[in-house]
Amino acid sequence: MLTAPEQMLFAIVGGAAIGGGLLLAAMFIRGTRPRQATPDRAAERKERLRSFTSRAGIAAIVAAVVLILTGWPVIAVGSALLVIGWRGLVGGVAEERMAMRNLEALAAWTESLRDTIAGAAGLEQAIPSSVRAAAPTLQPHIQAMVDRLHTRMPLADALQRFADELDDPSADLVVAALILNARLRGPGLREVLGALAGSAREELDVRRKVEAERRSTRRSVQIVVGASLGFAALLIIFNPSYVGEYQGLLGQAVLLIVAGLFGAGFAWMRRLAKFEKPERLLKASAGGEAA
Repeated sequence: MLTAPEQMLFAIVGGAAIGGGLLLAAMFIRGTRPRQATPDRAAERKERLRSFTSRAGIAAIVAAVVLILTGWPVIAVGSALLVIGWRGLVGGVAEERMAMRNLEALAAWTESLRDTIAGAAGLEQAIPSSVRAAAPTLQPHIQAMVDRLHTRMPLADALQRFADELDDPSADLVVAALILNARLRGPGLREVLGALAGSAREELDVRRKVEAERRSTRRSVQIVVGASLGFAALLIIFNPSYVGEYQGLLGQAVLLIVAGLFGAGFAWMRRLAKFEKPERLLKASAGGEAA
């Protein structure tokens, strides 16, 4: 026969297993958005792996120190996970500002194309001429597109590859207009590019206002996380008898549930402060054409 603490422990572990199964089932039903495979993704994955390796080393050191000070493996593992995920928990500012810089560069490049085409230059001549005037973040992608044109790749296919490398919904609007013009050779491209550049400028203003409003949300996330961790640390250091119930196997199991609830709350607050990129207009199919 199992004792009362053992029965409670099995109940907690069983409840956690059922909850995890339901979460995985919900993720399976909902699915995830597939990501486009582009040449820049390999370098991006390599950079992420390097960053994760360094953070994992720091997390291992933090977990060892916490385990020595408290003797609680759940807190040690939770501290390691917090170190690994801290950048994603309170971050997002750098990637959002980078997206706004790319949008501003795209608007400037679109205006440069419009002005170049106004000088009676065709699209094949205007794109190479716009490399020097483009922002540094766009120059490598534009130069790669020019190199593909030099290898006799059709303009529409080169533009599609250019859109896949940028991987930005706002860039897809400009590239779609260029692809249509490359295939149909119709008039009015200068007016369309001017309208798209103005639309990109307006979107940039809106995203700057949204970023300023979300800054307070991110600050709230940092304050809540810091206050929660600081209060728990003060209890462990200055009033260990208050948290003495978490000693032992049953106490660690209960602490695991508590830490999981805190982790879910932190992840939810991070989602509130994260910028969700809309779905792209142009997608590369297996044949390389826009879907």
